[in-house]
Amino acid sequence: MPAASILVRTRPARPRPARWPRLCPSSFVLAAITGLILWVAVTALLRQGQLETVLSAGWGELAAPLLVTLVVATGVCERFWPAEPRPLLARGHVQDALYLALHAIVVIPLMTLLSVGAATLVGGHAHWIELPTRDWPVWLLVPLTIVAMDGANWLAHYADHRLDALWRFHALHHSQEELSVLTSFRAHPLMHTTGFLLATIPVVALMPARPIAPVLITVYVCIGTLQHANLRWTFGPLGRVLVSPAYHRFHHACDDQAVNLGVVLTVWDILTGYARFPARGDGLTRTGLDGRPVPVEQDALARRAPALVARQLIEPFQAQR
Repeated sequence: MPAASILVRTRPARPRPARWPRLCPSSFVLAAITGLILWVAVTALLRQGQLETVLSAGWGELAAPLLVTLVVATGVCERFWPAEPRPLLARGHVQDALYLALHAIVVIPLMTLLSVGAATLVGGHAHWIELPTRDWPVWLLVPLTIVAMDGANWLAHYADHRLDALWRFHALHHSQEELSVLTSFRAHPLMHTTGFLLATIPVVALMPARPIAPVLITVYVCIGTLQHANLRWTFGPLGRVLVSPAYHRFHHACDDQAVNLGVVLTVWDILTGYARFPARGDGLTRTGLDGRPVPVEQDALARRAPALVARQLIEPFQAQR
C-alpha cells in the first residue's frame, strides 16, 4: 500500500465543534427566580389597577432630574479634572453609554417591579419580621431604615463576590477598564435580584405601613452613582462615612476587589474590616479583571459595541471552559 495512503488512514480525526455551547444551570435558576418575582409584581399590580402608576413612580425615583443633572455635571468634571485622562469617546465610555440606554429602557422598569414583587412576597409570607414601629418618630425611623437597607445592599454585594452563581453576573460590572460615572449603569439586569430581595427585608420590618419619600431614594441612588466617577475625589472628612470615587476605585482594582464593598455608606466595611481609605500620594490603581474572563471593548479583537453588549449579557449563561 502506498505510504501516502497509510498516512491518510492513520491521521487522527479532528474533533467536531460542539453544535451547542455548554450552559450554566445556576444562571438559569437566577433568571427563573427573577421571572417569578416579576410575575408576582405584575399580577398584584394588575389586580390593583396600579401597574402604570407604579412604573411611572419608579421612573420618577430612578430617572429623576436630580440624577440626570448629577450624571451630566460629573461627566463635565471628568473632562476637566480626570483621575485618568482619556478621550471623550473612549471605548469604555461608548460601551457604558449603551448600558445607560439599556438601564433606561429595561433596568428601571425591572428594578421597580423587583421592588414591588419582593415586598409582596416578603410582606405576604413573613409578617413575623414586622416590628412594632408605628409609634416611632419619622426622624428616627426613616434614617434607620435607609441605613438598614444599605446594610442589606452591602450583604448582597458581598454575596456577589463570594458566590460563583452571583459573581457570573456581577463580573460584567467589574470588567470595565475605563471607569467613569456611566460605569454605574454597566450591570447585568439580573444582578439586581439579590439586592432587591435583601433590601426589602428592613423596609418590611421597619416601615410596613409607611412609604419612604421618593426624594430620599433618588439621593441614595445619586450617591451610589457618583462613586464610579473618573475623579480623585475623597469627599474629605465626609469620605469616612460616604463612599467616594477614590474609595470605590480600590474596589475595582485588578489586584484586590475584596475591599471597599460599601454601596453608599462605609460603616459596613469598617465593621467587617474591609475598609481601605485613600491616602495622599496613593498611585492610580488599574481597574478591570485580570485575564479578561468577560469579553471587553478594550480587547483588540472586540466586536462592535452593540454586538459586544449582547455577548456580555449572554456570557453568564455559558459554562466556563
